[in-house]
Amino acid sequence: MAEVFNFGIKPISCHAWNHDRSQIALSPNSNDVLIYKKSGKKWDLIHTLSEHTLKVTGIDWAPKTNRIVTCGADRNAYVWQLSNGEWIQELVILRINRAATCVRWSPQEDKFAVGSSSRMISICYFESDNNWWVSKHIKKPIRSTIVALDWHPNNVLLAAGCCDYKAYVFSAYIKEINQKPGATVWGKKMTFGILMQEFSMPCTGWVHGVSFSNSGDCLAMVSHGSVVSVAKGGGELTSLRTEFLPFNDCIWFGETSVIAAGHDCNPMLFTAEGDCTKLKFSSKLDQTSKNAGGGKAVSAMNMFKMMDKKGAVETTSTELDTKHKNAIIQLAVVGANQFSTCGKDGNIVVWDTKSLEAAIAGLRIA
Repeated sequence: MAEVFNFGIKPISCHAWNHDRSQIALSPNSNDVLIYKKSGKKWDLIHTLSEHTLKVTGIDWAPKTNRIVTCGADRNAYVWQLSNGEWIQELVILRINRAATCVRWSPQEDKFAVGSSSRMISICYFESDNNWWVSKHIKKPIRSTIVALDWHPNNVLLAAGCCDYKAYVFSAYIKEINQKPGATVWGKKMTFGILMQEFSMPCTGWVHGVSFSNSGDCLAMVSHGSVVSVAKGGGELTSLRTEFLPFNDCIWFGETSVIAAGHDCNPMLFTAEGDCTKLKFSSKLDQTSKNAGGGKAVSAMNMFKMMDKKGAVETTSTELDTKHKNAIIQLAVVGANQFSTCGKDGNIVVWDTKSLEAAIAGLRIA
């Protein structure tokens, strides 16, 4: 149902997989990017990328071109190319004066977007004449830090989640490298930087995660106010305020299933219906068996120890029953039927949706 991989005791702030999932790049909440290769059931460290001088805030690995892009609090981003067994960085001209916070390759891998605390999004593309990556900026009407990005499948539209309690859909069309895009449900006119749609969350919570559906017609958002929202292009926002702790990220599976995760340490499934006009909570995906964990009887020795220390018998454990023992920071799609989560506990967990459907009665992820 799920594979748990531990990479130490430090929090994993971000991670990304290569094309065949045999290698993973992650940052242990530091200025380093560590690349591991799977060897049997263990992971071997094969490369360390140390160009950043402050904390790495985002990693994305392009599956077709095998290029890694990283960004950090040092206001820099780097594109890494593998040459003769070594990763070589390429210069990126971001032109920002605050920390870079997140980064995502476009679906065709000819450009990438970098969010920052400068209240702007840098759309970067390669300029062969100077052998560097240059950027164009999307600024208005963003009023705060961008903390989440996701590309539309058409390689032009870009969703952004911000600390101004809003999510935006922009056009990131660059005529130098992109063909003229066709019309979508988000609109027809797609000149660079134009705002296609704006969504205001129903509470004062930073929008930590945004994700387009597989078709690109729908957008999911999660916020620090424990709210999950969905919307179809051109339609109204549908929100569900939950009883759970704040969410940090979300992903779509198919056109109806949204998986969100955060400080509850447990991925949760939400189902959108009726062209995103209805949204309901379906299930927690990390479910332990009834006989596991705290249901076990305490031994006589432990019982007398508790009576000696606390004057009472403690029959339940304070350890979490979930696979993650601390908050989940990021979700990533691993394959057609798999996704991964990384957390503050130093774990990366790979979840199989088909196994989850088989294990949880009535569950459907599609």
